[in-house]
Amino acid sequence: MAGGIRESVDGDDLNENHEINVTPFIDVMLVLLIIFMVAAPLATVDVNVDLPASTATPAPRPDKPLYITVKEDLSVLVGPEAIDRPALRQAIDAFTGGDRETRVFLRADKAVDYGALMEVMNLLRQAGYLKIALVGLEMTPAAAPAP
Repeated sequence: MAGGIRESVDGDDLNENHEINVTPFIDVMLVLLIIFMVAAPLATVDVNVDLPASTATPAPRPDKPLYITVKEDLSVLVGPEAIDRPALRQAIDAFTGGDRETRVFLRADKAVDYGALMEVMNLLRQAGYLKIALVGLEMTPAAAPAP
């Protein structure tokens, strides 16, 4: 309990003050705030990572899958047919009958850069097809590269 500043009538006796002294609490909170403000930018460091291949069991294949392929020369194929990028929506709608819930399997050559793949994914999203699965090679755990 903290003592009061006022002097009582009885002499040197101090009255008890029943209020909580929050000054030390505020000091501790300010120090913690400063520590977190300094430490937060250090926790968001970009690190170059070589991502591993997946050894997960593949999902079951649908009866009539819709494959969209991006070839090395950046041409786009819907199934076996090559199409122009502006005609991608019409080609997919013709294949699916306009069902936007159809899962689209997107596969690309290793030489296709990330930007070109994202461009095709954005075209699919704009067309309303949000269920996109990326296709890769299956690897057994023994054939997976070491970390």
